Amino acid sequence: MTNCSVHNFSKINRLSAFLARAGTAAKRHKSRLAVAALLLLAAIGTFGAGDGILIPSFAVFPNPSGFIATVNQGGPTVQASNPFFQDLGSNGRRCVTCHEPGDAMSITPPHIRQRFNSTQGMDPLFRLVDGATCPTADVSTLDERREAYSLLLSKGLIRIGITVPGNADYQVISVYNRYGCNATDVISMYRRPLPTTNLPFLSAVMFDGRESTPATGTTKILYSNYPTSLLNDLAHQSVDATTGHAQGDGTRPTPEEQQQIVDFETKLFTAQIRDHEAGKLDEGGAKGGPASLAAQPFFISVNSSVHFLLPAFEQPGGEVTPGDGHFSSKIFNLYNEWAQGNDSEGGERAARYSIAHGEQLFNTLEIPISGVAGINDDVAAGGLVAGGVPLLQGSCGTCHDTPNVGNHSFPTPLNIGTGDPSPTNHSVNLGGLDISDLPEITVCKKDPTTGQPTNNCKTTTDLGQALIDGRFDHVGKIKGPILRGLAGRAPYFHNGSAATLADAVTFYNVRFNLNLSQHDQDDLVAFLRTL
Repeated sequence: MTNCSVHNFSKINRLSAFLARAGTAAKRHKSRLAVAALLLLAAIGTFGAGDGILIPSFAVFPNPSGFIATVNQGGPTVQASNPFFQDLGSNGRRCVTCHEPGDAMSITPPHIRQRFNSTQGMDPLFRLVDGATCPTADVSTLDERREAYSLLLSKGLIRIGITVPGNADYQVISVYNRYGCNATDVISMYRRPLPTTNLPFLSAVMFDGRESTPATGTTKILYSNYPTSLLNDLAHQSVDATTGHAQGDGTRPTPEEQQQIVDFETKLFTAQIRDHEAGKLDEGGAKGGPASLAAQPFFISVNSSVHFLLPAFEQPGGEVTPGDGHFSSKIFNLYNEWAQGNDSEGGERAARYSIAHGEQLFNTLEIPISGVAGINDDVAAGGLVAGGVPLLQGSCGTCHDTPNVGNHSFPTPLNIGTGDPSPTNHSVNLGGLDISDLPEITVCKKDPTTGQPTNNCKTTTDLGQALIDGRFDHVGKIKGPILRGLAGRAPYFHNGSAATLADAVTFYNVRFNLNLSQHDQDDLVAFLRTL
């Protein structure tokens, strides 16, 4: 975690004292308390570490779109007593170093740059092990540190180095990494820290699922073993994160500390609560904000879009109850009540109508899905049917099917092309977004008889699941993240290639030839920023 100044400690402790004095009055004056807490937290920017510092039951933070809120169902948490906020490794990092409450439990470039500037690049976040573009980078001067941590500063990317599995059915032919990490046995990839909130809705832990697979000694999360599998996988992840990111020696977190970390983070629910243009997101019949999210029913494979088409897959499925045989593409129903009216009225009503229309587009827009590994490829490669399906007419809910949450409710990694260079311009991905600052990795499938590389090759910036299970067919496959709290944690996609939500919408518009009007794109962005 950040080593905040004594001045910041003082402000945080004033917030804690204020909350304590408020007592039962807080229940009668929630909005007044939220505003007061917001003002103090906005001044602080991040939480600091120290005895007596409190993580409240309800915290509000500003972001460019409005305000985001986190409900802590575990009740007020004293940082000194919870290992999530403690130094468990050797380099000063803590879980909260990369999972800041003010950044929807992730980290964002503006706050990262603040931390760099205030500490001259010496904050624990800036460590060679994975904060730098390559661990061999020179960090002897301020300018050198700025260069070494350039991807962290610009896109909030952490370097993830993973050894190619010994049983891989592919060979890494070449790695072009402008930062010097060109090894072909340990591959450097650059990814955004996933938020440690809204975790009970997860169907896989980590972008590549490496904390939810027998390949790493963890457990695939299924209907039959949830939530035990999820909780165990999160505990395992807390150890891996400490030994890796914090360079711990493996003795901590202890089993008891693992349990404390998991208990804390699985009781956090985060969502946008107020929009600058539309106002409060739980007014006028709307159901935005973290309170309704925390009450959202969930089971593994709920509303599975795949099970509805192919009952042998993603069992048991079911829109409302396990195995009910239904699916609805109407993934979100937060703003139905705002759909009355039009956007010519101006002001708050127009903004609310725009959000409701964006939600309708998310639920009903037809998307011709093609070239997506995990959907269109052969069933033996992880697709849906034998021989593959060249085109599947789907919707946003085909991949984002968890009701009012937006991730996929079953562990189904996909490659939609966010990390794959365009065949005509390798500096952008398949949706036209800049990936020129990421490495190019070329792998070729091995001949099963000779073990030699064939001419069947792929070039990407991130090997994804293939670096975990060693399967060529899984190159570039990653999970889709939970969509709640988006406005608080830009940039987007696993590699930060979408600087804004407008960029994310542009990706889909280009990648799948949607031909969306600018009006529809704007309404989709208006909706996404309220999640």
